[in-house]
Amino acid sequence: MGVMFVLVPVALVVVLAAVIAYVWAARRGQFDDLTTPAIRALHDEPGEAKIAKRARHVPAGGTPPVPSDPPTAEENHP
Repeated sequence: MGVMFVLVPVALVVVLAAVIAYVWAARRGQFDDLTTPAIRALHDEPGEAKIAKRARHVPAGGTPPVPSDPPTAEENHP
């Protein structure tokens, strides 16, 4: 029963903090437009197309292929 004297005030403080956070966000317009950010995530930025194209060429191991070193003079001449 003694734990209730601690638990109830702590729960009330948490609820009060949540209500204050909600009112603060609502007054500053956080909930004004809920659809545009979701749609904006679907559109690519101009620079992102190059990054996405490179990401498609990464092998299954996760590391992009490393270009091999140029052949040495001994390898060029038989």
